[in-house]
Amino acid sequence: MNLKELKEIVQLMNENGLAELELEREGTVIKLKKTSEQTIQPMAYSIPAIPSGRPVAEPVVAVSTPLPAGNLKDIKSPMVGTFYRAPSPESALFVEIGQAVEVGQVVCIVEAMKLMNEIKSDVRGKIVELCVDNAEPVEFGQVLFRVDPAQ
Repeated sequence: MNLKELKEIVQLMNENGLAELELEREGTVIKLKKTSEQTIQPMAYSIPAIPSGRPVAEPVVAVSTPLPAGNLKDIKSPMVGTFYRAPSPESALFVEIGQAVEVGQVVCIVEAMKLMNEIKSDVRGKIVELCVDNAEPVEFGQVLFRVDPAQ
C-alpha cells in the first residue's frame, strides 16, 4: 500500500465519521485509529510472522480528532525515552484515567539510557486522557496525559 492510498483511506474515515478501521491486504494487516490529537502520526512497525504463518501488524497510522473540552492542560515528556505507566510490570499503575492528581505527584516513568526518570504532574486536576501506550517510545515535548484542572 502506498502513501496515496493510505491518505485516501484516512480521508474516507474522516468523511464517514469512522474512529477505527482494520484492513487486510496481501497478508498485511493495517489498523487505523483516531486518537485525541489532531494530527496524523505515522508509526513504523515490522510485521512478524506468527506460528500460523499469518503476519500480524501493529497500527501504522493514528488519525486524531480534538477533545471537546477546551481548558485541558498537558503533561509532556521532558525527554526522549520509553514511557512506562508503572514502576514495574507487577506494580500498580501510577495514575488512571478519571483519577485526581496533585502538583508534584508521579504520573509515569520515562526510561532514558537505562535510567528511570519519574515524571511528575505540574498541574492539579483529573486525568481525562492517556496519550501514549505503555512501553512506547516518546519524544521531547510529546503529550503524555491531558488533565482537566477544573476537576
